[in-house]
Amino acid sequence: MLRTVSRFLGLPFFSRALGLVMMAAGFVQLCYDGARSIANNGLRVTSLAELIQSLPQERISALGASIRQAAPWADTVLLTPLGLVPAALFGLGLGAVLVWLGQPPREPIGFLTRP
Repeated sequence: MLRTVSRFLGLPFFSRALGLVMMAAGFVQLCYDGARSIANNGLRVTSLAELIQSLPQERISALGASIRQAAPWADTVLLTPLGLVPAALFGLGLGAVLVWLGQPPREPIGFLTRP
């Protein structure tokens, strides 16, 4: 159903492009975590919450206030568990889903394409 909505809105190209950018960002974060793990002589994984905390604080507080105002349940149900996810895994996973949503439709098997 999501693929149908994506095609209906005419966004397959943008979905694939954003998906590839997200997958590249996830891979870069994976390399960064690997380099930090080697330098610290132990496993070091950056969570999504740590990555968001590196952004400017006024934008984070404004975004958090608007989310709490729109949906007060989202902070405990959605944002807290999502903040614990490794940033590389989030980027790679979201990128893979966006690339999958932007795939062109497959040709049906068993139908003639020529008259």
